[in-house]
Amino acid sequence: MRGNWPIRVKVFICLGLLLLVVTLLSFAGLHGSYAYRNLVRSLRDRGAELPIAAKLSLQVSELRITLNGLHELRTCGFPLDDETIAARQVLLCRDKFTLELDTVRQTLEEYRNRLEAKLRAGSRMADNEKEWQTVDEIERTLSRIHLAKQDSSWVFASENLGELKTELDNLQQLVASLPSHLHDMLVDDLPSELRAQYRTLIIGTWTIGAVAALILLLLLKLFFEWVFKPLQVLIAGSRRVGGGDFDFRIRLDTNDEMAELADAMNAMTARFQAIHDDLENQVKQRTREVIRSEQLASVGFLAAGVAHEINNPLASIALCAESLESRIGDTLDQDDEQHAVIANYLGMIQTEAFRCKEITEKLLDFSRLGEVRRQNADLAELVRDVIDMLGHLGKYQDKTICLRADSAVIAPINIQEMKQVVLNLLANALESIEPDGQVDVELVQRREYAELTVSDDGCGMEPDVLQHIFEPFFTRRRSGQGTGLGLSITYRIIAEHHGEIEAHSPGRGQGSTFHVRLPLNPTDKEHENPRQAA
Repeated sequence: MRGNWPIRVKVFICLGLLLLVVTLLSFAGLHGSYAYRNLVRSLRDRGAELPIAAKLSLQVSELRITLNGLHELRTCGFPLDDETIAARQVLLCRDKFTLELDTVRQTLEEYRNRLEAKLRAGSRMADNEKEWQTVDEIERTLSRIHLAKQDSSWVFASENLGELKTELDNLQQLVASLPSHLHDMLVDDLPSELRAQYRTLIIGTWTIGAVAALILLLLLKLFFEWVFKPLQVLIAGSRRVGGGDFDFRIRLDTNDEMAELADAMNAMTARFQAIHDDLENQVKQRTREVIRSEQLASVGFLAAGVAHEINNPLASIALCAESLESRIGDTLDQDDEQHAVIANYLGMIQTEAFRCKEITEKLLDFSRLGEVRRQNADLAELVRDVIDMLGHLGKYQDKTICLRADSAVIAPINIQEMKQVVLNLLANALESIEPDGQVDVELVQRREYAELTVSDDGCGMEPDVLQHIFEPFFTRRRSGQGTGLGLSITYRIIAEHHGEIEAHSPGRGQGSTFHVRLPLNPTDKEHENPRQAA
């Protein structure tokens, strides 16, 4: 059974089958009702012929009585003085006989007209050959009687009266046999015919009922396969999706409107899944940002309490090491082996002291509570200045920075902090690429945001590195140097500018990309200094 028809075609097929069932059952009922009605009507019509037959029989009897009266008058002697009176009586009887004969002919004509009308109407009970033969014989008898009485002196001829009496006796017998034909039909022919019609009607009714039942079963089966079953699949699938199983897909092979609805629900589920995954990723991202902010805040509080206490001892250590280095030059010979060792150690002390001081200075950036001033500045010009500055550094001269920027991108920023952001991003990118490598920088304005993209083809990052890239003291520089605070400070500055920064990398050895988004027209709430709010 084909299931790829449109649902409207399936509905029309089901309605057609239902109409066929109703038609068959209606036909069976109407056929039985009409058969019963025709039988009752035929019996009623034939029953209406019985009074006519009785009337005809009565009229023939009266005709015989009149003829017998004529015969008695004819056989009686007529006295001369009474001849005129007797003759008048005979003539009166003759006229009466003529009138009664005409009445019989009219009644017979009425009987024949009824039979012909029922025969034209298709009544099988009017199709009785014996009855028609009797009617024809009655008409022939009446015609002979009519011919016999055409002579005006027939009433005075004994031979004519005898022939008429014989014809009337025959007519009486024929008329009396008319009801017997109807009786024979009702007793002999009608029961057998009714039994045949009954058997035909019963067999036809059972056959139509069986066919209607089969069609009804087929209709139920089609309705189940085309409508009820797909609805069950849709409802079950909707409940699974409503329960949170966004990976589930509804499968329907009907290729109709139900399948289109299933595809639409699958597409909607896919969008829900994408939205769910996006929201989940956003939650994870915001969670990491909150954790990162808490870590930065912790580092800031730590730096606020420790940095000043460490800077002074570090300065003393560096100063003392420098003083000792100048003194040993006067005390020990330059060629002395001890002089070289001591000078080397003092140099290391100074280098590490200044390195620790640099770390504490970066830590102080987290605890800076002063007012941060922002002004509208051209980010394109700022990025070019940083690139020019890095181009003069010897360790980056064999590496290329390619800039693609709009003519002018104006944004409210703190110029020094934003230069530090660009410097950190470019420095990390240059550190990760090989000699003769390239760093691509793109700055564009998109609606209400400025987007800065820094891409390199360097060592790349793995997923576990991306998760911790903005955390303080986390570093994966190939040189093994670095404090791990550069990107943390960058993240802190971008957050204070109400922007966003994201890091992407396909994997190890496939380069890295940093995306920075800064609002061009921050609201009053965004202009509020988060450091002051703290």
